[in-house]
Amino acid sequence: MTRRVDSPSESRVRAALKELRQRAGDNGTQPSVLALASKFGMSNTTFRRHFPAIAQEIVALRSAPPTPGAPSEPSHYDRLVARNAKLKRRNRELTETLTLTACHIQRITLENQKLREELEAATGVARLTSVPGLGHQYSR
Repeated sequence: MTRRVDSPSESRVRAALKELRQRAGDNGTQPSVLALASKFGMSNTTFRRHFPAIAQEIVALRSAPPTPGAPSEPSHYDRLVARNAKLKRRNRELTETLTLTACHIQRITLENQKLREELEAATGVARLTSVPGLGHQYSR
């Protein structure tokens, strides 16, 4: 069952589109229907159903050729920033994996120690321990 979403007025949507276009122009991206729809808590499809003209307007904006002076491809700096962000994400993932692996090794080591102690107690095996200055000594 889908939830009921109160549809915003067209004037509110157009104001939000104007703001989205301004922000997109500032950071060199294109506005999207999904970004506008999510501002109002709507899915892409629901937004397109309620505001087909605005959705078509956004599609036309995205398919328009770039304005003169606007970069057609990312600059060297933008590529470096994107690559750096990707490396940071990968590093974070690897760090989390390493931490999780260390926790598993600790848990397995503790389980192994407990099982050894239980086995030694059940079979009556004497454990050799080293005492400084006295050499090996038997213990039960």
